[in-house]
Order: sequence, then structure tokens, then C-alpha cells
Amino acid sequence: MADVMSKEQRKNNMKAIRSVSRLESIVTSELWRKGYRFRRNTKDLFGTPDISIKKYRIVIFIDSCFFHQCPLHGNLPKTNADFWKKKLNRNVERDREVNNYYEQNNWNILRIWEHEVKENLDNTIDKIAAFIDRRK
Repeated sequence: MADVMSKEQRKNNMKAIRSVSRLESIVTSELWRKGYRFRRNTKDLFGTPDISIKKYRIVIFIDSCFFHQCPLHGNLPKTNADFWKKKLNRNVERDREVNNYYEQNNWNILRIWEHEVKENLDNTIDKIAAFIDRRK
């Protein structure tokens, strides 16, 4: 199926996509405010974790319900279904590879769903804080 946008429109659309989501910014701002120090989107770590604390071997990922196929909210678009099915399945497979890598290398890994943050930010921040405190 041909793209419905011109090359220039597609280029501008893709340039507008940020590597740090608003959701990540909300979570990291709250954690920083509570005194936790970490790095965001650490490119030299496998899978580029959203939050990392190398000293304690902690990585945290904040997963979008759509792109990481949340069991509660993940769905497949009806248009261009073959493309999306392949893409989203690869994302889930990559998540498993990343989890396995960190588990095999004795890192502490936590995955948070987008809906957890949206439904109860305070509870999610407490969950992340407790995770970090247990691993220190």
C-alpha cells in the first residue's frame, strides 16, 4: 500500500516524534523531585532504558500500551494491518530479548505500562521508588 502522505509531509511528521515521551517526563520529574538520581534514555545500555541507575544495576522501561501490546489496551489498527502486526510483534519480541539480556547479566529490570501511570501516578511512583530502594 502506498503512503498517503507526500515525502515532505512524512518527513515533517517523523521529525515531530520525540524520543522522550510526555509520560516519561512526568514520571522522571516526580522521581527527581523525590530525590532519586538516574539517567534517562541511556544509549550505551542495551535497549536504551527510559531510566537507569548503573551503580545499582537498575533499568526501568515505561511501555506504551499500543506499541508494546498491553494485554488490556493493545490493539491492531484496521488499516495496513499486516505492517502493524509485524511491527508490534517485533516490539514484543524485542522486549523479551531485552528482559532476557538484563536478567542473564544480573540487572534489576522493571517494566511499567502506560496505563499504570495514567490511572494512578502516585501509586506508580511509589512502586518505582520501592523497586529502587529494594535494589540499593
